[in-house]
Amino acid sequence: MTKTLKLGCIADDFTGATDLANNLVRSGMRVVQTIGVPTSPLAADVHAVVVALKSRTISAAEAIAQSLDALKWLQAQGAQQIYFKYCSTFDSTPEGNIGPVTEALMDALGTDFTIATPAFPDNGRTVFKGYLFAGNVLLNESGMQNHPLTPMTDANLVRVMQAQTKRKVGLIDYKTVAQGEAAIRERIATLRAEGVGVAVVDATSNEDLHRLGPALKGMPLVTAGSGVAIGLPANFGLKPSEQASHLPAATGLQAVVSGSCSLATNAQVAHFKATGRPALAIAPASLMRGQSDAVVQQVLAWAAPLLKDGPVLVYSTAEPEAVKAVQAQLGVAEAGALVEHALAAVAHGLVGLGVQQLVVAGGETSGACVQALGIAQLQIGPQIDPGVPWCHAPGDHGGVHITLKSGNFGTEDFFTKAFTVLA
Repeated sequence: MTKTLKLGCIADDFTGATDLANNLVRSGMRVVQTIGVPTSPLAADVHAVVVALKSRTISAAEAIAQSLDALKWLQAQGAQQIYFKYCSTFDSTPEGNIGPVTEALMDALGTDFTIATPAFPDNGRTVFKGYLFAGNVLLNESGMQNHPLTPMTDANLVRVMQAQTKRKVGLIDYKTVAQGEAAIRERIATLRAEGVGVAVVDATSNEDLHRLGPALKGMPLVTAGSGVAIGLPANFGLKPSEQASHLPAATGLQAVVSGSCSLATNAQVAHFKATGRPALAIAPASLMRGQSDAVVQQVLAWAAPLLKDGPVLVYSTAEPEAVKAVQAQLGVAEAGALVEHALAAVAHGLVGLGVQQLVVAGGETSGACVQALGIAQLQIGPQIDPGVPWCHAPGDHGGVHITLKSGNFGTEDFFTKAFTVLA
């Protein structure tokens, strides 16, 4: 058991895990991210551990089992508070997995109340009167209604959460949050007295999140996107410091692997291509009928002579119509797995060619790539854009610097800017 560990976090995908870890580091915590539930005790001297699961789109029963395994390990390391982290777009299905996992963690921790808010104002995710906005539009008008795995057609989080949980869901609105810690605690007491077990919390600014933070001190379980993390380290007496984000010096070749089909990633792919850097598209249809291994070898043969001159991009990013066409032939899950497997094999091959600075875009793609590379642990470093830090995986020849970018995150020039930040 480590004496320094304050916060134990469970994230439902790999990019979401680094997004959370990034906000904790920026607020002064030393953080390590594990890939899956570790099988041995924590060796690092850190303030927070983020256990990255790939549980967002699997069955609810399996997501619960993995999350409870993570909880047991975090408790054994001495975590003082548990944080269940999901996406800032709250994306899930009517059956879960956010609600079922939240309930299972509450039961295991013996607590009758927690909060829920995916608010992350730095990335344009705000909650107002219980409704989630992405930028200036409601979530269901943001493009998330077309998500291939978890389409979001309702922006009312109280309604979305109530469909996923047996507990009563309530709201802590913006007027209460604006009044600060005492008012928030008073509202929590009122909701508990009314039998509410989960409260959606409004937040439209970082100031709201900093006001919310002190009211969460001592709460056994917090559930949120990564935004709430900025208000928690102060509860443990920690302040921002550059030391928290220090990584080893970067070496080796550079590459980008992108599997996200989000609007933001489509724009990032277009920007990278417009700079004249080499980019190669993998058409999902080309991977069908057992052609995946041959496609991967063709990609690596293309990349090998180009890497010495700077970063290359390999992408399967496509417009929603193209994605739906392949899904119609193979089914949603099979189409996604086919692309993930191919991109993970490409990432593994690129590292074999000497790539030691790797940008990966897309949550499912990031999970597949990290597993293919055999990465068990990541040290969290400096931020590139809100929610996206550089990380370092120890290993031979200095290890690999890697960033796992959620599909919707990052500015248009992210794929080029990332390497500048690391340099």
